[in-house]
Amino acid sequence: MKAVIFDFDGTIIDTETIWFEVYQEILKETYEMELPLAEFAKCIGTTDEGFFLYIENQTGMKIDKQEIKNLATECFLEKKGILEVREGVKEKLDEAKELGYKIGLASSSSREWVEGFLRQFELWDYFSVIKTKEDVAKVKPDPALYLQALAELQVEPQEALAIEDSLNGALAAIEAGMECIVIPNQVTSFLNFHEKAVRSESFFDFSFKKIK
Repeated sequence: MKAVIFDFDGTIIDTETIWFEVYQEILKETYEMELPLAEFAKCIGTTDEGFFLYIENQTGMKIDKQEIKNLATECFLEKKGILEVREGVKEKLDEAKELGYKIGLASSSSREWVEGFLRQFELWDYFSVIKTKEDVAKVKPDPALYLQALAELQVEPQEALAIEDSLNGALAAIEAGMECIVIPNQVTSFLNFHEKAVRSESFFDFSFKKIK
């Protein structure tokens, strides 16, 4: 193995659990609507188009997507102080660095979003390549983000490992021809992942040294 490519949201920092809580609160208050985790999980790691379509189908009305997004962002920012790097991530980044692996990041989020958190938590310098939604026509589960990261890292898919937390992310990595380890978080732990993905309950449960 020559490289490891990390997903960001939910993998490095569990932003997804807060987003779920935020949307639960907003939809209940605004539309008296319950939001099942199974429905929210479908949009994790990809675009939110299907999520808002689900809301419209449930409420039977045309909704102001931007207004809901603005409300959600406002609520998220109020809660973001509780965010921290997932346990074991720093150790895995250090291990990859010590082994001489090239380290990349592939995220369906915006570059501004990803970069802000990486700098805040002093992780920016670990990554030699960062690919975000601005770099591709289609985000995950399309493999484009991973394929671009692989190309810039100058490694073949079979020489790299993806670290993910979601169904859409794992599918993108596998479609790109990579091996993938999934470390679920609070809102993805109930999911059944692609048969080719290796599930690990913790970053401490596997070692890069044992992956060839």
